[in-house]
Amino acid sequence: MRGARVVQNFRGQRGVLWGGAGTSVDILEASLARLGMTLARPAEIDPQDIDAHRDVLLIDGDSPLDATMEGPSGSLLSLAPAIGLVGVEAPSRLKALMDLGVTAFLRKPVHAAAVYAALFLAVNSYNRLRALELDLVEHELRRRGRRAVLKAVVRLMQTTGIDDDEAYAELRRESMRRRMSIEACAAELVAGASSSSADLKTPDLKKWA
Repeated sequence: MRGARVVQNFRGQRGVLWGGAGTSVDILEASLARLGMTLARPAEIDPQDIDAHRDVLLIDGDSPLDATMEGPSGSLLSLAPAIGLVGVEAPSRLKALMDLGVTAFLRKPVHAAAVYAALFLAVNSYNRLRALELDLVEHELRRRGRRAVLKAVVRLMQTTGIDDDEAYAELRRESMRRRMSIEACAAELVAGASSSSADLKTPDLKKWA
């Protein structure tokens, strides 16, 4: 898995708080300010402006989650790190927050000393999960690319009579000529071959372009 950079400094970032009121919010805001962060409410921001590199969502698990948590593409909790504020530590509430995407918790009433640790866990867990997702996407793309290369090599062998080593070398030369990866070249050539059987009857790959 690619290494996600560990974030330790939160200066310049913004907390966005859903729900909550009273002393806990005052302590939270003061604690964030000491770390160089600001605190905003959903009504003060544009949901489309949520940025994972800047924002940390703070969700009061004891308050009803309203429609402001939904953006144009679904739940905003998928867009940035999230911390759950919990007064009643019932397993059902913790699970509900976790299912929404929360990766760290703050016990209410909030204690200033616990804020940094929650931020550290939420932000870095979020970044690691996103890195893992990107790795999985890249793995799937590589898997599909290998299948395309295999199909292109087999087609060349069938239509030109050359062996697998020669077919692969021919494909590699063509990818270099086109200045593209061999996987992308193979996918393009196979797609082109599927739409035009006449092209398959010649070993000249330039006619596939």
